[in-house]
Amino acid sequence: MNLDALRADIDGIRIEDHPAIVRQKSRDFYWYSPVLKQRLDHVVGDLVVSPANEEELIRVLRACYRHGVPVTPRGSGTGNYGQAMPLSGGVVLSLAEMSDIRQILPGRVVCGPGAILADIDRATRADSGQEMRMHPSTYNTATIGGFIAGGSGGVGSIRWGGLRGLGNVLRLRVVTMEEEPRILELTGEDLHKVTHAYGTNGIISEVEIPLTAAYEWVDVIVAFDDFMDGARFANALAREDGILTKLATVVAAPAPHDYFKRHQKFLAAGDNVVIVMVAAHALGPFLTFAAQYDGRTVFNAAQMSAEELKGIPPAFELTWNHTTLRGLRVDPNITYLQVHYPFPRHLELVETLNRRFEGEVIGHLEFIRFDGNVICSGLPLVRFTTEQRLDEIIAAFEETGAPIFNPHRYTLEEGGMKQTNAAQLEFKRQTDPRGLLNPGKMVAWDDPGYDLNSGRLWLFKGLQKAG
Repeated sequence: MNLDALRADIDGIRIEDHPAIVRQKSRDFYWYSPVLKQRLDHVVGDLVVSPANEEELIRVLRACYRHGVPVTPRGSGTGNYGQAMPLSGGVVLSLAEMSDIRQILPGRVVCGPGAILADIDRATRADSGQEMRMHPSTYNTATIGGFIAGGSGGVGSIRWGGLRGLGNVLRLRVVTMEEEPRILELTGEDLHKVTHAYGTNGIISEVEIPLTAAYEWVDVIVAFDDFMDGARFANALAREDGILTKLATVVAAPAPHDYFKRHQKFLAAGDNVVIVMVAAHALGPFLTFAAQYDGRTVFNAAQMSAEELKGIPPAFELTWNHTTLRGLRVDPNITYLQVHYPFPRHLELVETLNRRFEGEVIGHLEFIRFDGNVICSGLPLVRFTTEQRLDEIIAAFEETGAPIFNPHRYTLEEGGMKQTNAAQLEFKRQTDPRGLLNPGKMVAWDDPGYDLNSGRLWLFKGLQKAG
């Protein structure tokens, strides 16, 4: 790894080598996991390089290939599994400057990978009354390239499913890591080669995603005395045809009152809550529906003045991975899991596991569409004691029938999100023959004996054929 030669080859492109900044840009939210915090805390890159456009990106990749320098791409570093952490040092490739919104069309937008999600929505709303189908809870800071390379779904998945679904990403432009980098245009099934792949087999240089009609969304919180009453209400709400929602999150007591500090004045200590984003035109029917389930509406943004809402975060910043963040700010021993509750037993499994680990695991459900059905994905909070106990909890969930996508692992396969099969490996051989892209994140690349046919559940399945 010849960094001096690399600097000479990419002269004129922004480079940062101040140790404090390099260390900061070598981090993501890996510290959500006490396991990853221990294992990754030492990780740091050598340089941060920030290309301003695709031409500069190609120059950087060409030079890194020539000098054997590993490259780890990052957007805003809001991932939770060490996706953007440079395990082998080298270049931290910041794509934040490639943030231009290039084209807004009916039903779709084309932009650079560094575009902030909230900025995309602001532009598309102003241009033509459109918005993205889904976004993570880190909407105000996350980039679209980082979301696609490291995320799975989020706010809006109650209606549109996840990023894995055909149609939720339309096209990706990808630059390869070769002696002479190539530009690939991926559509259809080929998108699965790079979605949720942490930049291990190509660097995204352009994104085309679908848009939908933009609505005025109202934040509402409905409280229940019993967690399962809230879960059953959210499940029914997600299936209600005429009420347009963008979010339905269930969080068990005592987390809402104890962790949602800016909403605390609206909540009682024993409240289990359902956090909802509902279209303004559907608010009346929604409130009627909530009353039918004996839910108590404790927060309704439509009934509050701008002064009353001052300092109150948007509802989505209480949900998805922000729920864990709220917990960590109060109790540093909080961590979390990612659970798949298969249809049609999802509520039964939730109830069984919630009862079994009451007091140790705090229920947190996100209602989504998955393979055509309404289900709940679990992001339960865990009161961490030891790694051994965490593994025992994971084993109990899986033995009960609720697979875990383990957020305490930093590789694609161990986390259970991405299946690496022969076709995926062949694509990496074609696009990154020296294994310089985000090394250490793909077990099957580093371990020739890795079992490609484990039979486990994968959120992002492998490719059907090589190519």
